[in-house]
Amino acid sequence: MPATDKENAEVPDLILQPSQFWTTELVAALADLQYPDDDDPRAAPLVHAVNAAGHHSALMGLDHPIRLEVLGPLGDYACAFNRQAVVRIRGAVGNAAADGMSSGAVRIHGRAGHAAGVAMQGGTLSVYGHAGDRCGAGLCGGEIFIRGNVGDEAGVGALRGTIVIGGSAGRGLGDAMSGATVFIRGEVASLAPSVVEAPLRERERVRLGLLLINASIRGEAKDFRRIVPREVWEREQSQPRSEIDPSWR
Repeated sequence: MPATDKENAEVPDLILQPSQFWTTELVAALADLQYPDDDDPRAAPLVHAVNAAGHHSALMGLDHPIRLEVLGPLGDYACAFNRQAVVRIRGAVGNAAADGMSSGAVRIHGRAGHAAGVAMQGGTLSVYGHAGDRCGAGLCGGEIFIRGNVGDEAGVGALRGTIVIGGSAGRGLGDAMSGATVFIRGEVASLAPSVVEAPLRERERVRLGLLLINASIRGEAKDFRRIVPREVWEREQSQPRSEIDPSWR
């Protein structure tokens, strides 16, 4: 999603240079910013990171309520272990983007490499392009949105959380997935034996529609299919519940 006119017109509170892209320099650079007392994300300081040039392990360990615009591509482990920060990367990223993120949001306007969102615990990762193999591997919470295609073994070992795939997926989708849910619009080369395609019930349709709006991804929930662990589907079958269920969240 492009930046708003307000963001385009805003003067950043801080401009980060490449020498400040790593943890020690980041802490020092962000220490003197003025942080609002309220929780309005629009009031958070605006930070620009310039001359990104594909640096690896850049902008890791963010733990500040900031809005961060990254102008250019990043390498592996971009914005890993993010907390609180809302990050927009205008370029491609390497492997393991947003690895271990626990809160905040990372939005990537380009392609992501392998293992995007691996071991995430919370927050939102949005990739407005394609992603490689093992997207969402070991997912423990949060939401991952991929506008395009993903590679093999997406969601492998995922325990909780949601993965939304706007395109197609490779082989072994959902392998060893135990508690997460995948919504996919395109084709699947093969499902792992431990997962099944389950009907998209009304509660999931409503939930997915809200998630798509939140991630600024075009599409209607009815165009997606729901992939869940086989045990989850069997449990749903053995304990049918009404579609009118205010506690579905």
